[in-house]
Amino acid sequence: MIESTDRTPLPRDFFDRPVLEVAPDLLGRTLVRLTDDGPIELRLTEVEAYAGEADPGSHAYRGRTARNAVMFGPPGHAYVYFTYGMWHCLNLVCGPEGFASGVLLRAGEVRVGQDLARKRRLSARYDKELAKGPARLATALDVDRTLDGTDACAGPDSPLSVLTGTPIPPDQVLTGPRTGVGGDGATHPWRFWIGGDPTVSPYRAHTPRRRGA
Repeated sequence: MIESTDRTPLPRDFFDRPVLEVAPDLLGRTLVRLTDDGPIELRLTEVEAYAGEADPGSHAYRGRTARNAVMFGPPGHAYVYFTYGMWHCLNLVCGPEGFASGVLLRAGEVRVGQDLARKRRLSARYDKELAKGPARLATALDVDRTLDGTDACAGPDSPLSVLTGTPIPPDQVLTGPRTGVGGDGATHPWRFWIGGDPTVSPYRAHTPRRRGA
């Protein structure tokens, strides 16, 4: 049960900090998605940090483009991208405006609106799998590119917002390399998750793609 004292929205200055401070501090927070069919609420259990032009693993490493423009701020907005021609992924922009950085929301526990999430995640055998991975999370919450740029600090009527939830004590937060990131960014220990939580996705190292003959 989510306590009423945990339902204070996170202010913009929460996100206006370095990405490596914001990312672990998001664990245990409550992500609220208002859909046409009703609300879905998710407790964040796994995230990854991306540090923009200072980070070879970031979409903004080579500068601003039409695709990644939202990453350059202001903080507290959603950056949604489409990947592998079939999946969306949801990020929250953080840091000072003009310096691209964001937190990829990798996994969470759906606590409200499980029935709505199940309709979008028919392949999930158990509720712990509804948002176990970034593409699954976005699918369960009905997130697509129409939400790119959404202000998560705009108030209760925003389609996306983040509530205080129950922050995780630092000694329960684990960290390691980011999933599927190769090259110079492969070893950055910028994936953060709640130790022992069953909704956290499995780690997979980067596998180089083969080029066609």
